[in-house]
Amino acid sequence: MLMLTVPKEEYLMIGKNIKITFLGGNDRQFRVMIDAPKDVNIARGKAIKKRAAKRMAKQGEENRQEV
Repeated sequence: MLMLTVPKEEYLMIGKNIKITFLGGNDRQFRVMIDAPKDVNIARGKAIKKRAAKRMAKQGEENRQEV
């Protein structure tokens, strides 16, 4: 894991084609801009957890119907 302190407008390059620019923020939120090829999947952790919870609920529902 890499932890950095970066100033506003600083950017990171991941490989040759993914650029993350730090746009600023406050104590609670920080804005970033991600420039990546369309074939790179980018998802927020919150969205991933929400999808996983829906998938688990659906599996549980299907299991109850089979019984």
